[in-house]
Amino acid sequence: MDLNVREVRNFFSLTLGFLSLFAGLAAAADNASTLLAQGRVDEAITTLRAKISASPSDAEAQNLLCRAYFTLGQWDRGIEACQKATSLDPGNSRYHLWLGRIYGEKADKSGFLTAAGLAGKVRSEFEQAVQLNPNSVDARTDLAEFYLEAPGIVGGGRDKAQAQARTLAGLDPAKAHWVNGRLAEKRKDFKAAEDEYKAAIDATHGNANSWLNLAIFYRHMGRLDDMEDAIQHAAAAQMDRTGALVDAAELLIRTKRNSPESARLLRQYLSSDSTVEQAPVFKAHYLLGTVLEQQGNKQGAAEEYRAALSLASEFSPAHEALDRVNR
Repeated sequence: MDLNVREVRNFFSLTLGFLSLFAGLAAAADNASTLLAQGRVDEAITTLRAKISASPSDAEAQNLLCRAYFTLGQWDRGIEACQKATSLDPGNSRYHLWLGRIYGEKADKSGFLTAAGLAGKVRSEFEQAVQLNPNSVDARTDLAEFYLEAPGIVGGGRDKAQAQARTLAGLDPAKAHWVNGRLAEKRKDFKAAEDEYKAAIDATHGNANSWLNLAIFYRHMGRLDDMEDAIQHAAAAQMDRTGALVDAAELLIRTKRNSPESARLLRQYLSSDSTVEQAPVFKAHYLLGTVLEQQGNKQGAAEEYRAALSLASEFSPAHEALDRVNR
């Protein structure tokens, strides 16, 4: 039976409505990802909650929500969202990787019994991420790190980490050198470890992240002058990820070295137009506040802590720091 003119119009109107809805939901996910990269986590969470309310089966929105809570250190909220993402799309390697990561972060901040219970979940999620995408460098690197750090009773093992390094050698030689460097540290073969980290620098033609890994090694060794030198190389290197500036600044802060340089690195990052989710802008403001507070500039520190909270109102370290400088 032929459709009449009104029915045709209604059909096209309905179709366009659905297309508009789907386009709007996709745009919301893209926008949330951009907001996370800009460190505007409050806005990202609001956007994602609205998207999930309109489309409860949206696995990508759940994964992004998990990552938003991850940046805030709200592990339980993030775990709930990451679990939903993996249940909605169990074949997505990246979703399992993020669930494993947030389980791992909660384990690191928990007591022994809780951490032991979570360790198996971390391993399971990382192994599943690798199984679903064997060429994922991130998944294999995170799994290798788990094998390095976890005791055998929960599935760790240096032999397993070494197997991941062998596979990584064909996917990303620099990551393989990093894993081998960590293995050498575990063996207390510090010369071999340093050689591996330097080999990673050569493999990446001297990118910032490889220099930063060498700086972290020097910190472990107590070679703080060498650490600062490596940080200077990282700051001057090709920025494979601008978040390396924040990581370098945080390393200086934790070792109480060269606070003017850590402030400079953080300001350089905050003034850039290529901020990233892995180094949230609100965290950079918080770290800059920490530097200024160490320098005795309580007013400047308070301004930075407030800037952090304007982007991430539930970031508890900034709340605690602001209370401290306002006393």
